[in-house]
Amino acid sequence: MAITFPGTTIEVSSLKKGSSVVLFDGIFAAGGITLSQVSVMTGLEPYLIQNWIKRGFVSPPVKRMYQRDQFARILMINMLRETLHLDRICGLIRVLGGKTDAPEDDLIEDAELYHLYVDLASDEGICLTDPDSVHRAAQACIQGGARRSPGAERKLVQILQIMLYAHASATLRQMAEGRLASLE
Repeated sequence: MAITFPGTTIEVSSLKKGSSVVLFDGIFAAGGITLSQVSVMTGLEPYLIQNWIKRGFVSPPVKRMYQRDQFARILMINMLRETLHLDRICGLIRVLGGKTDAPEDDLIEDAELYHLYVDLASDEGICLTDPDSVHRAAQACIQGGARRSPGAERKLVQILQIMLYAHASATLRQMAEGRLASLE
């Protein structure tokens, strides 16, 4: 099974700490990206992305161009929707800051959260069946980042844990379906 950046169709040999920052730097080197580019990189139909904008899950593009945080939010929704219902993802987004048009109230910028998540997902020392292992790894990911209040750090660790469990669950389900298909 090919490894892709979470929420994308972009294949890589392996996920490594800092690799999503490099990816975003390349994608956004010339500025924003178009809806068709977002669609190709995520495998999502344009109408679905536009629906998410209408429903307030993602802020609208400026001059038809999507920026880093908008793209990161789309990737996270795409990744999480395989396991969590959209209403649960909306609840998670509300914890992050909720208002898509008011970034100043956010717990963390969407792109920063995505990068932290990719760093966490790339940690091969995590034992998903050991909650303490997942908790320690999530805590380690946020160390050395922007200063946050203690309550914000606790929420961020929980959000990273939720994201890891949801993404791992979707990946395991895909693997199980692949094995099942090979039996038929």
